[in-house]
Amino acid sequence: MSSKLIPALILAVLTLGGGAAVLHSGSTHPTVESFPDPALDMDRSVTRGKRTAVFAGGCFWCTEAVFEQLIGVEKVVSGYAGGKPKMAHYNIVSSGKTDHAESIQITFDPSKISYGQLLKVFFSVAHDPTQLNRQGPDYGRQYRSAIFYADPEQKQIAEAYIQQLQQAKVFSKPIVTEVTELKGFYPAEEYHQDFVKRNPTHPYVVANALPKIEKTRKGFPSLVKK
Repeated sequence: MSSKLIPALILAVLTLGGGAAVLHSGSTHPTVESFPDPALDMDRSVTRGKRTAVFAGGCFWCTEAVFEQLIGVEKVVSGYAGGKPKMAHYNIVSSGKTDHAESIQITFDPSKISYGQLLKVFFSVAHDPTQLNRQGPDYGRQYRSAIFYADPEQKQIAEAYIQQLQQAKVFSKPIVTEVTELKGFYPAEEYHQDFVKRNPTHPYVVANALPKIEKTRKGFPSLVKK
């Protein structure tokens, strides 16, 4: 059984029994206000054309739903990064042995939103970067925290922001996010795409994705599409 389905089924049982539970790590995540803007970011005045960013932060259903809300984000695709192409299939990746991470590829307009702003959302509301090889109820290396950079600029910005967060002691635990060169991004199966939009009452979505969506809307009102 998929690691996603286990907490979903537990939640469904609790809900039917008259109670509801949000299944998470139990740790207290810093408020959005605790996060500084990136001191280093892309020069949006000279950046032309669409850009892409690839992040891994646990279940791609959740991270996809968070970033789809943002102004300047034109497309978000759920998929796999960090492993070999022929192994990029959910039934194999879910074993945790392929070195893929459930990831999202974000296509964005730098004139409307910067790479640094995407990173701030990624670290503050999209996931918990202090959880090693897991995220909330999901365990395994496929759920690790990672940034797959496309060029030296993205690498520099990502590493600088992680250092900035560490120095500011935003988190009480060390950030374990991997910063790795993108070797390839492989879109996930069609049924994974826009999963939250198509399944808003799914127990896993209710327990894990919807709170992140709400936190994004409250924490970044100027960045969220109306």
